[in-house]
Amino acid sequence: MLVCASVILTLALGIRHSFGLFLQPMSMANGWGREVFGFAVAIQNLLWGLTQPLTGMLSDRFGARRVLVAGGLIYVTGLVCMANSSTALGLTLAIGVLIGIGMSCTTFNIVFGALGRTYPPERRSAVLGICSAAGSFGQFALLPLALVLISGLGWYYALIGLSLVAAIMVPASFAIVDRGYGAAPGGGTGASLGEAVSGALRHKGFWLLGIGYFTCGFQIVFIGTHFPAYLLDQGLTARDGTVALALIGLFNIFGSYLAGRLGGRFSKTNLLSGLYAVRGVAIALLIALPLTPTSVYLFAAVFGFTWLGTVPLTNGVVAGIFGVKHFATLGGLVFLFHQVGAFFGGWLGGYVFDHTGSYQIVWLIAIGLAAISTVVNLPIDERPAGRSAAVA
Repeated sequence: MLVCASVILTLALGIRHSFGLFLQPMSMANGWGREVFGFAVAIQNLLWGLTQPLTGMLSDRFGARRVLVAGGLIYVTGLVCMANSSTALGLTLAIGVLIGIGMSCTTFNIVFGALGRTYPPERRSAVLGICSAAGSFGQFALLPLALVLISGLGWYYALIGLSLVAAIMVPASFAIVDRGYGAAPGGGTGASLGEAVSGALRHKGFWLLGIGYFTCGFQIVFIGTHFPAYLLDQGLTARDGTVALALIGLFNIFGSYLAGRLGGRFSKTNLLSGLYAVRGVAIALLIALPLTPTSVYLFAAVFGFTWLGTVPLTNGVVAGIFGVKHFATLGGLVFLFHQVGAFFGGWLGGYVFDHTGSYQIVWLIAIGLAAISTVVNLPIDERPAGRSAAVA
């Protein structure tokens, strides 16, 4: 089950992270500005976040397997429609709507909900770290594949090829045996879904986690979508952009796994603050120092180490405070913050560039958000909600 869950995340996240390589060739072929592609990616992330609580509820109620199978089919359809998009509306419907819903059904909260109900608390953080690392491996492995397909076959057939790869998610979903859905033993209190959601919304830590997750979404979608084009603007090559994104994926394999392991031993919120601080410093050094292939690769390695490390830690805090009975739903709610940030990271990058000819303003916003998130994660109380209320 863990292997197949990791395969699903590898494919869903790896293919999605390759979209930045399609920005320039698709925009040039169709006569679009960068805002068109950036807006479509932004809608994808926003819809992914908005539907995550709903798909989480479906997973908690009917089991993860059914949601994963449906999501895999929708994801494949979205890639085929993306390849055949010739208008801005068609691209938005393909990348934004179809792939956005497909991502909502095949990524972290659905997979983590099933795994969280299967593994005991002392192993949960490590297991989530392994799955997060698998998502990073997808970025490392599928980005070079996408570049090879684009270079050899063109962007159209590259997307068709990726849709065939994405179809593997469907049979892999049948291995997800989510026996704990509906009523997870030891998964927290017997609260109803409405009571669980209401309790989470009244918990200060839930909102502080959301602020940090907003920053995470903003940064990774801006970099994943616009970084290759940014490097081309600075005189570097498409190969440099591909290598940089692949390095982010490679180093995040280790970063995600280590974050999951450390989260089982140390304060998860302190670790989150450290990750956001490292991100802010890395971005500041990138834009302050001369841009060379070496500096880009070093930035990618450092930033990649923190790329998805926030995911097992944030989800671990949610499970620790609120239990796992409604884990996919509550994880989906906090993930909505991540995807709102992702919307602005994807869209604002294209908007600012088309109006100023530079990404400088967006880089500065990313640094400011990192500083805020470093601070707000420190006061979060990680104790189970019932226990912390009793102590108070």
